Amino acid sequence: MTHQASPASSADRLALLRQELKRRNLNGFVVPRADQHQGEYVPPSAQRLGWLTGFTGSAGAAVVLAGKAAVFVDGRYTLQVRNEVDTALFAPLHLIDHPPHHWLGEELAKGDRLGFDPWLHTQDQVRTLTMACERVGAVLVPCPDNPLDSVWADRPEPPASPVTAHPEGFAGRSAADKRQDIAAQMKADRQDAAVLSAPESVAWLLNIRAADVAFTPLPLCFAILHADSSVDLFMEAGRVAASIRAAWGEQVRVEEPARFEALLRLLGRGGKRVRLDSASTPFQVWETLRAAGAQVEAGADPCALPRACKNSVEMAGTRAAHHRDGVAMVRFLAWLEGATRDGTVDEMAAADALEAFRRRGAHFQGLSFPTISGAGANGAIVHYHSTPKTNRPLGPGELYLVDSGAQYLDGTTDVTRTVLIGDEPPAEARRRFTLVLKGHIALARAVFPAGTTGSQLDALARQPLWSAGLDYDHGTGHGVGSFLSVHEGPQRISKVGNTVALKPGMILSNEPGYYKTGAYGIRIENLVLVTPLAPPAGAERDLLGFETLTLVPIDRALVAAEMLDAAERDWLNAYHARVRGEIMPLLSEPAERDWLERATAAL
Repeated sequence: MTHQASPASSADRLALLRQELKRRNLNGFVVPRADQHQGEYVPPSAQRLGWLTGFTGSAGAAVVLAGKAAVFVDGRYTLQVRNEVDTALFAPLHLIDHPPHHWLGEELAKGDRLGFDPWLHTQDQVRTLTMACERVGAVLVPCPDNPLDSVWADRPEPPASPVTAHPEGFAGRSAADKRQDIAAQMKADRQDAAVLSAPESVAWLLNIRAADVAFTPLPLCFAILHADSSVDLFMEAGRVAASIRAAWGEQVRVEEPARFEALLRLLGRGGKRVRLDSASTPFQVWETLRAAGAQVEAGADPCALPRACKNSVEMAGTRAAHHRDGVAMVRFLAWLEGATRDGTVDEMAAADALEAFRRRGAHFQGLSFPTISGAGANGAIVHYHSTPKTNRPLGPGELYLVDSGAQYLDGTTDVTRTVLIGDEPPAEARRRFTLVLKGHIALARAVFPAGTTGSQLDALARQPLWSAGLDYDHGTGHGVGSFLSVHEGPQRISKVGNTVALKPGMILSNEPGYYKTGAYGIRIENLVLVTPLAPPAGAERDLLGFETLTLVPIDRALVAAEMLDAAERDWLNAYHARVRGEIMPLLSEPAERDWLERATAAL
């Protein structure tokens, strides 16, 4: 890898890529935002879309043809893409309404050769691209190495952070116990092996963590779990300490990443039945196994569901983490009330202050995602990220939305609060805040039979907004890991259909919102834990409900009490009494205790 500098302009970078494509006899190339693991965060070495186009969002793709190019982003990024990308070079298009395969159908000619990197696309994505090419008589060509990488002169080295053990005191189960459990399930399904392509599954299975990407303690690696419960882990040997290897024993073999394809071919030559997750496994893995003779079966990642259902140690850990996080949030909100009186606090200063309060907590490892700190109109941008260019002061009479979270050794947190700066809330914002609160309470109080999915509960959180002709364009809840990803599947609460039933031990967010473009944003987010409920007399089904984990006051100044019914008012008062009872003993500063007393007073 050479280290001369890449040209600074997108135009020069695009010209270099086009030269390389011509040299390889390709008429075009697809540049996804994803890396080999299809994860939310990608390391600097895999930020190909950003290097080529300048776009920094968390989802998207570009397609480069000889005479034109386009960048595809979803609705969250329609404004951002125009700020970051030279639209004279890349036409900005909507990822859902006008996806790459539609555009290719319009722009490719018969006989064209469209290149793609088979490590960066899933089987389903390749199938869609293949059909687009076939319709116009073009050919989709897998590239043995990525043409963009060969012109990216100063591409960073791939990450290789040291692996750390995640002790059983936090994990709750040994790696051997987890391996044997999942291997037994594979045997029952008559499968010989499963390829693990999601790093969070490898981390969970082997009780390890690392720092290969920002905000999530992941080792970026592949693994093969065999039906005899042994594991081949593909990772540079120097990353794994002797003490970790000793704890694993001989059943976990550390192999160089370059050996991955050779071991896939070995499975194929043995005619083995191999399970792959169609959502995250690279196309190259499917092709290598098939070509070598394996019986390939699509199935969910075998670690996903057991990882989602936290054990008793992980549940105790997340409760402890939420106590510490609640203390940090209360200290921050008490500070904010005083600090914003003179109008000198801006979005970035507020986010920095909140991080500083969190750093004081035991077991703190970092933030779980970049803090969304949005004042006034910026709060209406759902995935807003304050920059020196967009940073604005928190002005009196404005709503301030702060969505933030932390990674602790014993749990992952994610909380959103919308607070009034100053004393006088705008009447409309207060009404709409209360509608969002009513939806939040409805979901928090939900009682549902075992077997219910998140998509069956989603309308509970939206109903008060719907009745006023309002809604929000994001999911109501995502799964959350245990010192792992803050966005974790397979469970979620959303309009989008989901077949995964909610099970005890799953952690999800409860985060309805409302966004008025150019004015303000509202979101109220707590994390909740799915718990079994004692059945009432005569019940014929096992019942489940939610235990609220987050312990942070909800701004009473924005609540129109007359819009709450008696049960909703009782819930809010009981929640605030619980926050006061559990957080107050952890505060020592009189000013913070005084603020919490006022913030949790009964309505």
